[in-house]
Amino acid sequence: MRFEDLLRSCNLADGELAMIGIVFRLAGGIGLFLLGMSLLSDGLKAFAGDALRQALVRFTGRPAKAFVSGALATALVQSSGATTVAVIGFVSAGLLTFAQSVGLVMGASLGTTSTGWIVSILGLRVSFGFYALPLVGIGAFMKLLARGRWRSLGLALAGFGLIFVGIETLQAGMQGLAGSFQLQALPADGLMGRALMVLIGLVLTVIMQSSSAAVATTMTALHAGSIFFEQAALLVIGAAIGATVTGALAAIGASVPTKRTVLAHVIFNLGTGLIALFLLPLFLRGLQWAQLHLGLDPGAASLAAFHTAFITLGVAVFLPVVERFSAWIERVLPDKGPKLTHHLDPTLMSVPAVALEASRRALSETACELFNGIRDGLVNYRQVSEPAWTLELQQALDRTQQFLAGIPPVANEAPLSQTRIAQMHAVAHLARLWSYLQPPVVLRQAIIPEPLSDTVDLVREILHLGEAGLHGRAEADWLSGIEGKSAEVTQLHREGRPVVLSRAAAGGRDAAMALSMLDAMRWLDRVGYHAWRISHYLGGEGRAEAIMVEVRQPVDE
Repeated sequence: MRFEDLLRSCNLADGELAMIGIVFRLAGGIGLFLLGMSLLSDGLKAFAGDALRQALVRFTGRPAKAFVSGALATALVQSSGATTVAVIGFVSAGLLTFAQSVGLVMGASLGTTSTGWIVSILGLRVSFGFYALPLVGIGAFMKLLARGRWRSLGLALAGFGLIFVGIETLQAGMQGLAGSFQLQALPADGLMGRALMVLIGLVLTVIMQSSSAAVATTMTALHAGSIFFEQAALLVIGAAIGATVTGALAAIGASVPTKRTVLAHVIFNLGTGLIALFLLPLFLRGLQWAQLHLGLDPGAASLAAFHTAFITLGVAVFLPVVERFSAWIERVLPDKGPKLTHHLDPTLMSVPAVALEASRRALSETACELFNGIRDGLVNYRQVSEPAWTLELQQALDRTQQFLAGIPPVANEAPLSQTRIAQMHAVAHLARLWSYLQPPVVLRQAIIPEPLSDTVDLVREILHLGEAGLHGRAEADWLSGIEGKSAEVTQLHREGRPVVLSRAAAGGRDAAMALSMLDAMRWLDRVGYHAWRISHYLGGEGRAEAIMVEVRQPVDE
């Protein structure tokens, strides 16, 4: 029995049957479109792999450059949400400054308008749904039979095809809806009428969880004659504002970098939407001029142009003042959390590569603080480390270790596994260096004995170079410099130890003083060694060669 016959057996009237058919087509069309967008986005992200993340970070400099990167990335993966989530992760991990993230978010808002152009040019002008079916089949077979990244490309192809199948199904539903309802009767004039249409667009976006789907549905309704152009324009403005609602809800209870990024997104989209709302008559006149003199299609293509135009205007208003805008948001939402572990955001766990970078930066901050503390103890001889400060270091190390342990493993990602192992080595060396935080008594005197003075100077240089290198302020060969100085400290320990013992045995030095000097030599050797290994594992080489065997140990007595 056909489904239509089953419905008729329920004694439903023809009008009710027609309405059920319209609802089914609309729901199915929207569902297929959303599924296609999701598959396309996930497939492209997986096909690009870590290259997309690296490209976003590498080609993100000043906020204007970040804006271009965000627009291109969003147009590529067809998901402003994916770009925004990535940006939040990068800011939390310390890969991007907040000002750069604001530029990326603006770019993502502009990049998402590319979906409207695809729908208006390919989805509505041509009956592309039938011809897209083979793409769905080819993509499905690639997902099942191909290997490696080609499976992800198959997923993207299937998603691309489903987008147009969904648009065609949505068109059929909208045509039926136009014949059953007079949606044009909804008010679009006056402040209340415009506010109502914007609210409908906002609610539509929240329900669909996708501004692209809301814009595509609006374009389909306009193409089917269900609504007027001005109504469609107001719906698109509402969709742009509604795109921020999901992020705003997700920011509840999130980290400060996440809240800042979401607040910037909300303010930008809301401000841009209000600008478009107040300047709507000017936009409509501009579109009419483009239709008369540039041959712009008066339907969905004009709506896509309107969407791009008002987002571009918003960018033109906000981007020149992005530095002051970002500074204002940072003042509104100050970061009052622990300084050393503020990069550790639990939301990063879904992206292991970014989470590992966050833990590396937290370990680097802790290492630099530890290096500076020990170096200050060697400069200010009578300085004693404050208990609160040492406890803060210990807590930072413990929290980072717990965060690192919680990062999920990634199969077939050898570089990430090596990075994880490198950081585990760094944690072990940091814990040992923390136990050497307090210099021996002989090193906290006003005058350091002569055999130790050269070694003390070398260790100071190691700690200073390690702190500068981990903060990115040292020369390119800083790791080699630390390794060489650490080896020199070990050599001085080997050579100086028998000299001190022989002088004590010959009566040339007090036995207690000799033992204190031996303790100081061993302490300096261990500090220099652990500082070198920490720098190696966190500073560059250790990340690429994380499984390297400890090639040199300090002198053991």
